[in-house]
Formats: sequence, structure tokens, C-alpha cells
Amino acid sequence: RGIYQLQKMTIVYCEHGGSSRAVRDFISSGRIIEWAEQHPHIEFELKLRNGYGKHPFVKGEYLTGPSKQVCVKNEPIEKLYHVMEMLKNSSGRKMTRLKEPVMTQTPSIQGIWTPMLNLQDVGDFEINIVSPKSPPS
Repeated sequence: RGIYQLQKMTIVYCEHGGSSRAVRDFISSGRIIEWAEQHPHIEFELKLRNGYGKHPFVKGEYLTGPSKQVCVKNEPIEKLYHVMEMLKNSSGRKMTRLKEPVMTQTPSIQGIWTPMLNLQDVGDFEINIVSPKSPPS
């Protein structure tokens, strides 16, 4: 439901480098075509980038403007699937950390903790378990 924000996914790899082996296996086995057919709303692009030290990565471009790039150097095919799913499901916005603690307008039903509630300092206390009376026969 809703609109996926991912418009285009680019997989960049080297046809000779060892770090691109899983990406090449993913492409040559035809699994990339299956994944693309399951996600027709995403445009796919495969790019060769040959050369020493050119490691593979997956890049996602989003409707909101920014793009995300994730390195898949020496990663297995399962990790490549995971990265592709993560890019598909994300909105494209950067992750931001909340600086202030979350405040609520509805206080806890348990009430506010006070030092008087510290039962560890009370010591032993007696608990009486009362069973209900049996009905008359």
C-alpha cells in the first residue's frame, strides 16, 4: 500500500574483481531478472566499472531527491538481496537522531516512581494468601 519512493536502482560492479563475484553470480543466474519482474515500479540499471580497487555497490535514487549508496564488497548473494530490499523499503531521507527525549501528554498508569517505593530496603515482610471459601454442599 502506498507509493514506493525508490525510482531507480543501479548495481555497479567489476567483471574481473573478486569483490564483485557475488554480484556477477546474481546477474548471470538470472535472479536479477526475477527480482526486477517482481518490482516493476523500479527502473534497474547495471553498470560495469572495471579497474583495480573498484568495488561493487548498489545505488538507490528516490522520488524525494536524495540517493543512497551501499557497498556490497565481498558480500554473499543473501546480503545483496537484503541491501536491495532495504533500499526498496526506505524513503530516501537520511536517518536523524532525536536529540530531545520523548515527552508524553498522558502519564503512566503506574504513577511516578519515588524513593519511598524502593521495596528492596524494606526487608522481609509477610504475605498472607487467602483462598476463597468453598460453596456449601
